[in-house]
Amino acid sequence: MQRRHDLILGIARQRGKVNATTLSDELGVAVQTIRRNLRQLCDAGLLERVHGGAILPSGVRNIGYGDRRALGRDAKQRIAARAARLIPDNASLFLNIGTTTEAVAKALLSHQNLMVVTNNLNVANILARNPSCEVVVAGGTLRRADGGLVGDLAALAIQRFKVDIAVIGTSAIDLNGDLLDFDPEEVRVSRQILDAARSSILVADKSKFTRKAPVRIGSVSEVGEFVTDGIPSEQLINACSDWNTALHFV
Repeated sequence: MQRRHDLILGIARQRGKVNATTLSDELGVAVQTIRRNLRQLCDAGLLERVHGGAILPSGVRNIGYGDRRALGRDAKQRIAARAARLIPDNASLFLNIGTTTEAVAKALLSHQNLMVVTNNLNVANILARNPSCEVVVAGGTLRRADGGLVGDLAALAIQRFKVDIAVIGTSAIDLNGDLLDFDPEEVRVSRQILDAARSSILVADKSKFTRKAPVRIGSVSEVGEFVTDGIPSEQLINACSDWNTALHFV
């Protein structure tokens, strides 16, 4: 099913709109199956229903936390496992808000002697199970929808640190390499995290290239490592080489 979702999203990117009957013919499955797939993609915020089919979403608000956590779960786990291999024992880290960074936290449970600073209560609770990991939670305003801490207090807390590695996720990526999100307060904290780390790892699955968001965090050019399951642009892959951003495909 995930492969069919990816195919439908790819066709939507190419044409701007998809039609259930046409997709049924092209993909060789029943119209009812395609309609169910379109409903699932729309429920996850990756498409919007219109008369006669679906289009890519306008991108002014994020999808629900539960849907984000379920979306691309296998890809996130592979990305997290690869990112964890880039992180040595005895390191200090930032992990920001996001379901992919939460997957990275789970992949770090066997690491030794880490210090993790986070504005994500879910990350903090996950890493609390690692007895050799020191967890520092940045203060801030709690965003109940996803356990994120945002605002002035979170940004000020992060200013006090200079860690080895920032591990960041993002809600959307433009094909020019811009990293995008929905909440200006969250973006401010993510920007602070990037500025306060000696190196950085971006973790994002390829569905982020199908989404739009209104607030810019920064650019792929600012990160040293990018772990993903695919980049749908040869131009961006070449740009990463020019930027000395190492790509790790899973």
